[in-house]
Amino acid sequence: MTHVLAGLDFAPVIPAWLLIALAVVALLALAPALIRIGVTGEGKRRLVPARGALLRLAAFAALVLALANPRLVEETRETRPDIALLVVDRSDSATLGPRAAQIEAARAALDARAKRLPELELRTVEVPEGGNQGTRLWTAMERALAEIPRARLAGVVALTDGQVHDIPAAPALEAPLHLLLPGQEGEVDRRIRVVEAPGYGIVGRQVELRVVVEDLGTTSPGTAARLSIRRDGGTPRVESVPVGREHRIALNIERGGPTVVELTAETRPGEVSERNNRAVVSINGVRDRLRVLLVSGEPHAGERTWRRLLKADPNVDLVHFTILRPPEKDDLTPLHELALIAFPVRELFQVKLREFDLIVFDRFANRGLLPPVYMRNIADYVRGGGALLLAVGPEYLGPTSLAATPLGQILPARPPTGPGAAQAALVEQPFRPRVTETGARHPVTEELPGANPAEGPGDPSWGRWYRALRTEARSGATVMDGPGGAPLMVLDRVGEGRVALMLSDHIWLWSRGHDGGGPQAELLRRIAHWTMKEPELEEEDLTARIEHGQMTVLRRSLDASPAPEITITAPDGGTSRHQPQARGGRALVEIPATLPGVWQATDGRRTAYAAAEAGNPLEIADLRADAARLRPVAEATGGAVRWLGADPAPAVPELRRVAASRDTYGPGWIGLRRNEDHTVTGITAMPLLPPWLALPFVLGLAILAWRREGR
Repeated sequence: MTHVLAGLDFAPVIPAWLLIALAVVALLALAPALIRIGVTGEGKRRLVPARGALLRLAAFAALVLALANPRLVEETRETRPDIALLVVDRSDSATLGPRAAQIEAARAALDARAKRLPELELRTVEVPEGGNQGTRLWTAMERALAEIPRARLAGVVALTDGQVHDIPAAPALEAPLHLLLPGQEGEVDRRIRVVEAPGYGIVGRQVELRVVVEDLGTTSPGTAARLSIRRDGGTPRVESVPVGREHRIALNIERGGPTVVELTAETRPGEVSERNNRAVVSINGVRDRLRVLLVSGEPHAGERTWRRLLKADPNVDLVHFTILRPPEKDDLTPLHELALIAFPVRELFQVKLREFDLIVFDRFANRGLLPPVYMRNIADYVRGGGALLLAVGPEYLGPTSLAATPLGQILPARPPTGPGAAQAALVEQPFRPRVTETGARHPVTEELPGANPAEGPGDPSWGRWYRALRTEARSGATVMDGPGGAPLMVLDRVGEGRVALMLSDHIWLWSRGHDGGGPQAELLRRIAHWTMKEPELEEEDLTARIEHGQMTVLRRSLDASPAPEITITAPDGGTSRHQPQARGGRALVEIPATLPGVWQATDGRRTAYAAAEAGNPLEIADLRADAARLRPVAEATGGAVRWLGADPAPAVPELRRVAASRDTYGPGWIGLRRNEDHTVTGITAMPLLPPWLALPFVLGLAILAWRREGR
């Protein structure tokens, strides 16, 4: 809009200081004539200026005025409209219940009212969900203010629930900030806060969670609340916990891998939302230092292979015995002269047997050292959940074979019997171990470096072995085979435990690099960890994990038939079915997982759970609409704090334009400052005493003063 303003201006033709000096000199020169004391006819004394003194004063005044050059100035101005900023909170907490609808209705009302105000431009900026950083309202507002000239800023109106997490320590805002909050003042919220939760726990031991149930926004919190504790989707247990005080929860870690614990506090009547009444904790179960018993039946070239492997793992406590002198070689030499330690049979295989996580027999032949009762103890140990690994050689084919003892009942392959069977079963020829079709799906032998090609025929690239045993597998999974397709490595589950049988004693050739070597350390590590039930080596399993808002479900199986659909249940109860992408023994499903809580995945046989933490823990820490954080800033800038009310139709205050020196809010209205910023587009100046007029005017006054004095 264009405005024309007129005013008086001076443009002296000489410097201002000289003009002032001239005026002072004129006054001093006229002072004797102006200040003269005369006597009246009545004899009274009074101030009587000399004749013509006033005219001389007028002449000097006219001269000074002419030198000051007065002008009538007309200025044409182009007024620039003021700009108001509307900040709309779109974070998660601002969308709870009716808040989103209230905020959107208030935004539309303010936009319509701003359009009716002259010389005002309303700009809107939305505050998106901030992830783990909370609501970044101040950052979004400053980014928008950077594009607005400060001389045109009329004010800021923020539609928010007040849960803002980026307010600076000393906020600087040169215009009023008005807060409009959804709902009503005095909301109440109950939350559960995890004070401390361990990231991992030792299998077989207890861990402790520390949590607090808190009531926010009330001066009379409840005295106790019921807390539901559910692990891995099982039946929950309920405890009564004091409100506002720390509570400790003891949990037993029963298995390796993640244990998902869901904590739910009962709802408080009248609370704004139940969203933060739930917390999810994932505890990874790990084994303590593993105790392994290694028994070498006789010294041989590969004896130290197992020892080096197990000693290289800092989490393994190894007990190793080597039978250096079997009973049939007893030459009656006293033990103290041989410096040998007697084999503690009873202590190892009866008293402390179940303290071991894994028993390894390497080329062990039963020459009467272990009576049948101890062999039965080992078999019962495996059925009860223990782990047994056998690396056998020619001794497995003879009468001293472990297969001929009570331990043979749990072994997945037994040597042939009959005349000459032992000689026929011993194969001594060069061959390269091959991974079977089942082994290509089994995590122990899956994608071993140098294995036979996954597609098409071809030999493995690793080195050759020279001895194997020809047996028939009775149970379990044959993951590697040798000459003629005979089983070379068989893995089996027996009861709650596991058995691994390696039908060759030449794996040590790989560790020496013979014929190119092979993945000896990796293969033996996988075998040992599979027998000890490490979760990542389970061949029949369903696992789920959530990272960065993405849920990954992995199904492992040795079954080559198409993988079944995976049914996923979200924390809100919604279900979806997905066909996994299969590759070898793995089938994978990936979906977004944004809802916090416990997610469940099932393939019809197995069920897995994954914990999704809140995507924005700061955002849900307090779900009340609360002006406490922004109120000091609003009051410091002269802004108002208003509530939109509980009705669906929000109570939006009116918008008014106010002068910079006036109050910016009142009952039922909020004000936007009128800055009157403008751009000058033209100036017209007209002299009021031009030279052609000033000269005769000054001379005329001087002549009149001379004539007056001459009378």
